[in-house]
Amino acid sequence: MHLSLVVTKWGWTQWMVFYFMVAGTRSLVTVHQPPVLIAALGHDVMMPCLLNLSHDERMVTVPVLYWMYLTQGNTDNPRLWPSSGKYEGRVERLDKSRNTSIKSVVLKNVQWADSGKYLCKLSITTERDKSFRKKGNETSLKVYDTMIFTAHNDSLLWCQVNVTPDPRFVLSIFHNGCKLQLPDYAPGDAGAALPYVTLSGTVPLRSKGEYECQLHLNGDLITESIFYYHSTVAEVDGDAEKNCSLTCPTTASEPAVVVFPEPWLLYMALLLVPIVILLSLVTALLMYRC
Repeated sequence: MHLSLVVTKWGWTQWMVFYFMVAGTRSLVTVHQPPVLIAALGHDVMMPCLLNLSHDERMVTVPVLYWMYLTQGNTDNPRLWPSSGKYEGRVERLDKSRNTSIKSVVLKNVQWADSGKYLCKLSITTERDKSFRKKGNETSLKVYDTMIFTAHNDSLLWCQVNVTPDPRFVLSIFHNGCKLQLPDYAPGDAGAALPYVTLSGTVPLRSKGEYECQLHLNGDLITESIFYYHSTVAEVDGDAEKNCSLTCPTTASEPAVVVFPEPWLLYMALLLVPIVILLSLVTALLMYRC
């Protein structure tokens, strides 16, 4: 089973540090979810949910787990777990142990219609607070399709990818590590009736080397594709990188290094100072005795 999981906004490190910080809080029951998940179309995605109890809380019964898809207005929300409707047979527990604090589920064969917000909720009974329900902070699931990165008529390089509508998705193309400007960049139509938008961009093939197309969300790399181009025509100096962004790394010449000789005379003068002072004191002492 292939699991696709990209956690953005908070990385795993920050999220787990926060989780264990809360674990030391007195008399606290919390449910934790990552704010954003990214999944590849047709793949399985693990949707994390962690239950945390402070050291002085004790469970009376096994918590009852609910996972649900949040609709607009939060009315008639479909359940992932226990599975029902379109999720029937597509969801399973990551850890099937009844007493585990891991309440994560795996959603299989992710489709465009699965994009949206999900909520992990638990019915809990403790000795201190009796019966109550606790929920996480919701997880937004974004989906992306396979990236297409290919040459067109040996003169243009074209990159395209379908994604869940979100203006924070950005498509970029690099050549030998240099970010290129995309004159024909299409950021996608958020008002389209389709459940996805298409991000696309083209750059001219002017010089050989490695071209790389990258998809980012809020600066996090989601997917990438590499195209190697071996030029068959003579390149013109100064024209190959005309569309190269000013943010490209450049190599600056190192400044000249001037080597000065060792100041041996200064060293000798510094050593002679205490000797001269000592001789002066001895001379003055002898003259005083005489």
